[in-house]
Amino acid sequence: MAELPAALTAALSDLAEGLDGPGLLRDARAISEAYRTRTGLGERLLTREGEAAAYALSRMPATFAAIRAALFEALRASDLQPHTLLDCGAGTGAASWAADALLALQSATCVEREAAMRAVGERLMRAGSEALARAEWHSGDVRSGEALPGAALVIEGYMLGELAPEDRPRAALRLWEAAQEMLLLVEPGTPQGFAALCQARALLLEHGAQVAAPCPKGAVSCPMVGEDWCHFAVRVPRSRLHKRLKGGDAPYEDEKFAYLALTRIPAANACAARVLRHPQIAPGRVTLALCEAGTRREIAVTKKDPLFKRARKASAGDAL
Repeated sequence: MAELPAALTAALSDLAEGLDGPGLLRDARAISEAYRTRTGLGERLLTREGEAAAYALSRMPATFAAIRAALFEALRASDLQPHTLLDCGAGTGAASWAADALLALQSATCVEREAAMRAVGERLMRAGSEALARAEWHSGDVRSGEALPGAALVIEGYMLGELAPEDRPRAALRLWEAAQEMLLLVEPGTPQGFAALCQARALLLEHGAQVAAPCPKGAVSCPMVGEDWCHFAVRVPRSRLHKRLKGGDAPYEDEKFAYLALTRIPAANACAARVLRHPQIAPGRVTLALCEAGTRREIAVTKKDPLFKRARKASAGDAL
């Protein structure tokens, strides 16, 4: 289970106090519908502070967990420990909280075009670490011609795919230009989200980017084509309010995501292979679907293989 930091849990609880319950529920459902039906068009999907609060309460746990999981893999593969962060398309700050949970951040800069999101994000981050509490928040749109503030680590979380397709290449280039050490792109684990990452991958490799994760070492091209796509999942616990806003009774949800970590220098610890799907386990035999050096293949691991115990415990997304 991917638990939220205690400070963020407390800040979200404080945010929920005093809000109109029925109104919060309406806003949460309206936001969910907007993101489901209107994303990828470059439209403004929420503008009011009440909508931003509903977004934070209903979506931050999952976005935090997905970005933290992706960043953990990126840091392990790259062997980097960046201390400055640019959170672009920051929303209410989930990526900043995720980076702060894994890194000793010295500074954070958040760029977000919606004033309502900035207001809620700033309020939440005042409860965080010194770096989060001192974070600079700026109004900005990644589609504009203005250069982004530079930082060792640049993260976009669930933003690139919201743009119209024709705006994504320029946005990806601006993000890469701002990244002094690493750029982390995290999108929904859908065919559309994966396609947005593939488009950015092809473009930025032409501009000198090196893939750190999730692709294995030596992967020049991606073997996931046609109706298949690369995605991962993280399990997120649900609070009572979260269950109400999401309209479900399950004590958890599984957030599916796709990601791409790009660095200025080759990754020091890029994996040899990555598990693409949950292993198929049979008596004395485990079948793994792997991405290995840009090739997709299946291997059967038996009890005699030293990899057997590890293969039995493997999950989709694990590095080998």
